[in-house]
Formats: sequence, structure tokens, C-alpha cells
Amino acid sequence: MDKLLTQLVDKINNAFGSKVVSVILYGSGADGEIHKDYSDLNILCVLTQVTSAELSAAGGMFRFWREKGNPSPLLMSEEEVERSTDAFPIEFKDMQANRKVLVGKDVIATLTVSTVNYRTQIEHELRSKMLRLRQKAAGVWDDDSLLGTLMVDSSATFVVLARHALRAAGHPVQWKKRDAITELKTKFGIDPEPFYTLLDLREGVTRKLPVAANQLFERYLAQIQILVQTVDHIEN
Repeated sequence: MDKLLTQLVDKINNAFGSKVVSVILYGSGADGEIHKDYSDLNILCVLTQVTSAELSAAGGMFRFWREKGNPSPLLMSEEEVERSTDAFPIEFKDMQANRKVLVGKDVIATLTVSTVNYRTQIEHELRSKMLRLRQKAAGVWDDDSLLGTLMVDSSATFVVLARHALRAAGHPVQWKKRDAITELKTKFGIDPEPFYTLLDLREGVTRKLPVAANQLFERYLAQIQILVQTVDHIEN
């Protein structure tokens, strides 16, 4: 991973030169829970400005990073970072909790992240992801393999949102996924077992579903619905 990140930083510097303010790794790549089959290396690239000239210069670097199986780096100007915390409180809170500065200054450390829209964004993300999960499940319901893969792929996202739900409700936040899942039981009364099962599959602890995929899905979806209802009742 370090070699790959060094290659990326070199390409970013070649593309943007003195316009580079900061390059930051965030997400699972920075928190020590990276998994080779499921985790992405998420990059925030902060420039002095982002215009059509910078977009044109980014082409080769973007292709390189996507070919390595990662999402395109997020390009933002320093001013945009400073003025976007109220619009993206989930993302910036995650970056403040876990990040690795690859080059330049730490533009995240001094940010004041507004929480005005925090609970609303969490609920929006949970509801939209839940609706999408149900929509996709309907199309693969009779295929245990595809339904299992769908659940495994979605599990980390819901755990991340659950962590934010705990924070929004005023509870201490555990960063490790399994610790956060345990907190869901004690704080929200959510059954953690479907999440544990999916993390076991995601991390290669087990290779086989312990029950039929549609049975596990029913239990998994039921806990997600409880989480959505809980967030809905958190006061802003």
C-alpha cells in the first residue's frame, strides 16, 4: 500500500506542481482495517484551485488510480474544504477521526465541523442506502451467492453510518467496526449478530453463510430498519 500511495503522490505532484496544498488518505486505508478484496484507498487532494485546467491535468493520475481498483481522488480547493463542513459533516468527521497526511499540510485538523445538518445527513444516507439495498435484493433474491455478496458489500457502509448514529445520539464512538457493532446492542438494542456474520465473511474468517441468504437478509434488514427509526427520533 505504501508503494502504491508513493506512486500516486508522485503523479499528483507531476500533475499539479505548486498547486498541491495537501494529499490525505482517509477511510479504511487510514484506520488499519483495510481488506484487500473490499477496501478502497480514498484520497482527498486539496489544491489552491480547481478549474478546467486542473481537471485536464488530472486525467492520467485518475486513470492510474482507477486501474488500481480505487475511486478517483476527491479534488477540492482549500476554500471549498473550509466552507463545506456543514454540507458534509459525516465525511469530515470521519476524516478528523482517522486520516493520514501523505504530503502537504493537515487541512483537516483545524476544521470546525458544523453539526447543524449532521443527524439529517445520517438519516438521509441510511434511508437511501436501505432503499437501494432492498431494491438490489429483490433482483437477486433466489441466488444465495449474489444475495450474500450484496449483504457483505453493504455491511461496512452501514457500520460506518451506525458509528455516526451513536455519535449523534451523544454516545462515545468506537472506531473499530466490531466494537461499534457491540455498542449498537448496548445503546440502541440492535441485534449485532447479522453484522458480525457479514464481517466474518468480509474478512475471510468464514467462507460460508450459516443460514440461507434470504433468512440472514431478513434479520439484517430488520436491524437496519431499527437503526433508521432510532436516528429518526434523535433530536437535532
